[in-house]
Amino acid sequence: MAMRRILLILLLAIAVLLAVNAVLTSRETKSAEADIGRIVALPGADLQVRERGPADAPATVLLHCYTCSIHWWEQLEPLLAANSRVVSIDLIGHGGSEKPRNGYSAEEQADNIADALRELDVDRALIVGQSLGGVIGTALAERHPELARGVVVMDSPPAEEYRDLPLTARLATAPVIGQATKRIAPDGVIRDGLSDAFAEGFEVPDQFVEDVRRMTFTSFKDVPEQVDEYVAEKSIDDRLAAMGLPLLVVFGAEDTVVKPPAEAADEFRDVQGARVVMLPGVGHTPQVEAPAKTAALIRGFDRSTR
Repeated sequence: MAMRRILLILLLAIAVLLAVNAVLTSRETKSAEADIGRIVALPGADLQVRERGPADAPATVLLHCYTCSIHWWEQLEPLLAANSRVVSIDLIGHGGSEKPRNGYSAEEQADNIADALRELDVDRALIVGQSLGGVIGTALAERHPELARGVVVMDSPPAEEYRDLPLTARLATAPVIGQATKRIAPDGVIRDGLSDAFAEGFEVPDQFVEDVRRMTFTSFKDVPEQVDEYVAEKSIDDRLAAMGLPLLVVFGAEDTVVKPPAEAADEFRDVQGARVVMLPGVGHTPQVEAPAKTAALIRGFDRSTR
């Protein structure tokens, strides 16, 4: 009887700790803090940006994936910077950018990036987005057409049904369970989850694990939920088709996040003038897994938009 009472007290204590952690984690915010670039102060949320290449060259804007950061572009940036002003941006809630309680919808993120580009005197840029970045890049070009001369979408699901998150990722955003996981998950668990973004055998860098840890639970949970609403309202391929901008679509043939990648890529083939490329042996992240091939595709496409 005494043992049962002790066990009950322990379970009650754990439940209280979980509840307190859920409340504290849900209220957590973080100010912008540069680690690889500089902070641009903006009305919506302060963003970290990094620029490479000639300041007077046509601009290429790089927007990263969910749970990622500018670090995921490090191999690609120098390959594009010879004749392009490369502007990499940490999306709100990611990397060194601000992590507020709200402002994570695709439309709000697009407007915030537009404010940053105007602050940097960037216009008529080539917008390059991978996964989440492709969705935000589409919203940016749609809402601020004067800022875009073309769009590159890499491994971005055209519609919600093509996105296949593993069970661990879905649990990580669940109430209470997700907040506890955010607090105590070991590096190995995070690394295993990130491995889905790459073809089999790719070794996930420590920096990519750190990028996940830098997020708040709010940004981790709200970004996919709110951006999904934008995609559900109208598919990405239909939005891009309506814009009439030059479009390059790149998919890794071994992508296991967007399933099946060949069928997802086919959705974009109906966009007039779009070029669709499948990269064999590459997973969800071409700029990391095959930077030279990815850079060559972007440079060739970029020349056609100028």
